Amino acid sequence: MKTKEKTAIVLGATGVTGSALVSLLTQHNAYAKIKLFSRSLSGFTHAKIDEYLVDLHDLEKHKSSFTADEVYCCIGTTKAKTPDKETYKKIDYGIPLQAAKLCRENGIGTYMVISALGANASSSVFYNKVKGQMEDAVIALQIPKTHILQPSLIAGKRDEKRMGEWLAKQFFKVFQFLLIGSLKKYRPIHPETIAKAMVWLGNNEENTIKIQSDKIKELGGE
Repeated sequence: MKTKEKTAIVLGATGVTGSALVSLLTQHNAYAKIKLFSRSLSGFTHAKIDEYLVDLHDLEKHKSSFTADEVYCCIGTTKAKTPDKETYKKIDYGIPLQAAKLCRENGIGTYMVISALGANASSSVFYNKVKGQMEDAVIALQIPKTHILQPSLIAGKRDEKRMGEWLAKQFFKVFQFLLIGSLKKYRPIHPETIAKAMVWLGNNEENTIKIQSDKIKELGGE
């Protein structure tokens, strides 16, 4: 008996991890359709892909199109790119939570979202706190198959320059060998590895909700 071909929704397909994820999904036999919800065209041209150009802060308007078997949220910004804290929270908290709520409303049973290592709703660091609050809000919705990925520094190339991130990457290149044992999870991770882990999670059973960077590497084959 032929397995049902699935539909996946990807938010953040224009980012380094999101674009790697879309490439994998188009090549995977389990998926018949990939819906991209973005502010701008992704540049992908593939028969499986449907693109929806939307205001990601107002996803509820597109509820009728937000139907799938799985939703992958790769939305995220940085302090350097979005220094205004209110705007930052609208992106890193507001968009993932809206997407999760639509999963509940539309009966989508699988939701994956990229957070960050160090996310903690009780943190005194604003950015870690926002990520932690997002995680708690998503988990509270009790979507049957929820996975929150917590990568360390993502080692992909980006169009915009981020000096602090660049310096951190140079530091890790030199001192990565010191990060062993329980510190191994802090080593930088490649976006392709995160994408591979997400696809694996979408097609296999895994009970862990919060998946830290070292486990992501294991699942992604790095």
